[in-house]
Amino acid sequence: MDLRLRGKTALVTGASRGIGLAVTRTLVEEGVRVVAAARNVDGDLKELPVEAVAIDLGTPEGAARVVEEAVTRVGGIDVLVNNVGFVRPRPDGFTSVTDEDWLATLNLDLMSAVRTTRAALPSLLERQGAIVTVCSVNATLPDPLVIDYSAAKAACLSFFKSLSKEVGARGVRVNTVSPGPVATDLWLGKGGVAETVGAAVGAEAGNVAAKAAADSVTGRFTRPEEVADLVAFLASDRAGNVTGTDVLIDGGMTQTM
Repeated sequence: MDLRLRGKTALVTGASRGIGLAVTRTLVEEGVRVVAAARNVDGDLKELPVEAVAIDLGTPEGAARVVEEAVTRVGGIDVLVNNVGFVRPRPDGFTSVTDEDWLATLNLDLMSAVRTTRAALPSLLERQGAIVTVCSVNATLPDPLVIDYSAAKAACLSFFKSLSKEVGARGVRVNTVSPGPVATDLWLGKGGVAETVGAAVGAEAGNVAAKAAADSVTGRFTRPEEVADLVAFLASDRAGNVTGTDVLIDGGMTQTM
């Protein structure tokens, strides 16, 4: 299927690895001019024909700067993909999560997307564009192991649903994608969720990952490329009447209707 994205422009945050790198690669393959934003733009990102911008979106000024840079480099933004984020397991429970921990999580997992969207909206409105935000299954399946992350992602889900109602009639579509466990370093790499949880409970990281995979009907982690394909579809006019929607990609982990 031709997604009819060739010649469009996109800003992707958290683009240097994992889901963000997969989204960037997929959009490039579809003929999109991508501005790829991340704190570190070395590594695999350097091999792609993108406009790489080194930026810290954990700062209030980062969002305005990266959007200004994107507009300068590619002339405007047709697609915004909010992907930057991070999760830190809390094996010692709720009382171990300090105010500083809460604020850091909310800042990166919620406010980075809010600020980037606010800065990009004038260009998106001008171009009748699309916003796709990578949320999380934890937005609707709260987990005490990631209690602050779950709360931040629930707020993110609510924010983008609200925004979709404001800007939909003005030509901007707003959707979210909520993955379950994805086969990236965030889960499976050194210092990732599996290793951190394993160290806390005295289990092998591989066994922790296997248990997480078993929670899905499909019995496996989602591949980052599968998330990227979904993001690209929602960004395209093939999904032209889809807005205000959260699409789960969790292998059937969520069992409610």
